[in-house]
Amino acid sequence: MPRPEQVGPDRRRAVLMQRLATTLSGRVAIVSGRSLEDLDRILERGVTPVAAVHGLVRRDAAGQISRTPPHPGVADARVLLRELARCDKDLQFEDKGVSVTLHYRNAPAAGEAVIEAAERIARTTGLVLQLGDMVVELRTPGQDKGQSVAAFLRERPFTGSTPIFVGDDLTDEDGFAAALQLGGYGVLVGEMRATSAAYRLKDTAAVSAWLEGVATLMPA
Repeated sequence: MPRPEQVGPDRRRAVLMQRLATTLSGRVAIVSGRSLEDLDRILERGVTPVAAVHGLVRRDAAGQISRTPPHPGVADARVLLRELARCDKDLQFEDKGVSVTLHYRNAPAAGEAVIEAAERIARTTGLVLQLGDMVVELRTPGQDKGQSVAAFLRERPFTGSTPIFVGDDLTDEDGFAAALQLGGYGVLVGEMRATSAAYRLKDTAAVSAWLEGVATLMPA
């Protein structure tokens, strides 16, 4: 979608996730850069295990939430990225508490300047610069998507499972690498690129069709 907040609930997707969770005895987790509140909105709270903001906020299968305290530098980054967003109406600022982001999907010509500014802010604040699909994120040091995968696999009901990580963003490479290291594999969604994923699906429609097949054919 052109803007992150335009991604919303979808009844078919919500039902599919619930069917998958039942089929796989609860072994379904969401690992995302979005906030926990945003993910619960989109998924209608249909999945309990969620690693949000790359894992800086994580809810386990029992519903227990752990939150990494925000780094002091987030406050300075918040001010600076907001100022940048005011310079161009097509830049979109997003505040996740433990991180702040600037989306330039609607202003691709500003990408180079946005990345350069984010690199400077990261150097001066000690925040982690996370580059994504037409977005820069300055976040509190800590968990990434790969470490979040590993954390879930140490807990029930995921212990002993083969991890399969599906994603399309550059930040998903951490998840692909972790899945591979832990005996599983990654599935890249979208155009082919250099990746740690072992497989690829064309688009989100192909992902949905594949997961529908898993939910239908795989024994619980």
